Amino acid sequence: MTTTVRDPGADTAPASLQLPGLLLGVGLGGFLDGILLHQLLQWHHMLSSTNHDRIGVRYYDPHTVSGLEMNTVWDGIFHTVCWLTVLGGLAVLYGRVTAGRRQVWASRVLWGWILAGWGLFNLVEGLLDHQILGIHHVHGGPYQVWWDIAFLALGALLVAGGGLLRRGAPPFDPTAPRAGRGAGAA
Repeated sequence: MTTTVRDPGADTAPASLQLPGLLLGVGLGGFLDGILLHQLLQWHHMLSSTNHDRIGVRYYDPHTVSGLEMNTVWDGIFHTVCWLTVLGGLAVLYGRVTAGRRQVWASRVLWGWILAGWGLFNLVEGLLDHQILGIHHVHGGPYQVWWDIAFLALGALLVAGGGLLRRGAPPFDPTAPRAGRGAGAA
């Protein structure tokens, strides 16, 4: 009887940056949406269109103090989910990248996945919250459908842009030797 000793790393594919990149993109895209559209521009809040929603959520008028308080609570819940998603993305990235951590941040592969994750956030949030549930829109009013379409189009462009950024980039391999500071991106 013969036994073979197998090298455990011989058939193992390099860890992928897809999941951490998507998680980081979703979380960061959500933060940008919440900070820019909810807080700075104040175009909408999480429940600002529930007077016209499709699921029967009580309306909290964001132009009243009590309504703004409830919308702010839901905006906070939204930001908590974004924060946890970014933490999850960083944890997965840290777990997968054991060597060359500095190079991975310059990687077109990682940034392509982050852009795709941001686009995925826009597409899911735009379809679910704006269209299916109707709990809020990008910018309410007579042209809200065009703002919602633009949000979805931006999401599609970000997904496509992430794909283009990753195209032709060398695959990420944490075990590949690095030739120094200017060496190929991870």
